[in-house]
Amino acid sequence: MQTTLEGRGIVLRPLQYADADALLQAAADGELWNLTVTVVPSALTVDGYLKKALDGRDAGTVMPFAIVLKATGQVIGSTRFWKIDPLNRKLEIGSSWIAASWQKTFVNTEAKYLMLRHAFDVLGCVRVQFTTDENNQKSRNAILRLGAQQEGIVRHERIMPDGRKRNSVRFSIIDDEWPQVRLNLEKRLAGYAIGD
Repeated sequence: MQTTLEGRGIVLRPLQYADADALLQAAADGELWNLTVTVVPSALTVDGYLKKALDGRDAGTVMPFAIVLKATGQVIGSTRFWKIDPLNRKLEIGSSWIAASWQKTFVNTEAKYLMLRHAFDVLGCVRVQFTTDENNQKSRNAILRLGAQQEGIVRHERIMPDGRKRNSVRFSIIDDEWPQVRLNLEKRLAGYAIGD
């Protein structure tokens, strides 16, 4: 059974098929499905988006979450653990997107903090990685602000929906780095006014 991760301002709860309309409403805030550097569901793709996420959960390789505002219950995005490898105690945090109105707020920092804390402190990971489009400077900067280290460029790492061969930038945080990363994220979160 997939867990729910609860913070001060958001809850990361298991994604479900019933979230289709809420995801579309969140993605409409900024028409995020038009982004070429990540995959955000549209009315035409939301069913396949959910099926892929939930099939991965059934296979044990993905833990997909809806990002929900604690105060209102509104779904404002999605994120997931994937490439889950229990033997080598590693996973990736990815497929993350947040409604435009909630970007550059506490939401991304708190979501990543909750996920990293669960990965290292509960699942016992020794490595958490992030991968983003080489062209997505906004995402690259956000990952670096978390305290992740850039490892390199993976060429033609995936084919995007528009057929573009994407080069991806790989980042990671390892278990030895987690205590300092955690402290820095907790300091950043303390600086936000989050509906307490």
